[in-house]
Amino acid sequence: MQTLKIYLIMALLLWVVSCNVSPKPIVYGTDGCHFCKMTIVDKVHAAEIVTKKGKVYKFDATECMVHFIKEFNTSDIALYVSNNYTEPEALINSSQATFLISKKIPSPMGAFLSAFKNKADAEKTQKEKGGTLYTWSELLTHLND
Repeated sequence: MQTLKIYLIMALLLWVVSCNVSPKPIVYGTDGCHFCKMTIVDKVHAAEIVTKKGKVYKFDATECMVHFIKEFNTSDIALYVSNNYTEPEALINSSQATFLISKKIPSPMGAFLSAFKNKADAEKTQKEKGGTLYTWSELLTHLND
């Protein structure tokens, strides 16, 4: 009976670990974009989708992620994350981010799109570089028009 309890606990732990719904680190220069197949090298524009089952799709730019979700069942998605422009390699929740499209900040796929963890940083960069600010839902509408 004791052995059965140990096996049940181990199986439960394995199940919890295998269904971890969180972003995975991007290996810059090695990982490829799931949408356009380019190698991900830009540390301020990459993005990820994490499904409810924990599968991670990596993208070289937030715009690739947005274009990918047009062809994906979005009800399976648990999390959208983008690199924070002011903190290279740091992933932030895209649905809570502020986005800036500025012709003075090139992004890998040419949308000139950058994500910011907080609106104050986005507004500061907008004053320096120009452009237009968007919320996640506004960005989806803008890029899908």
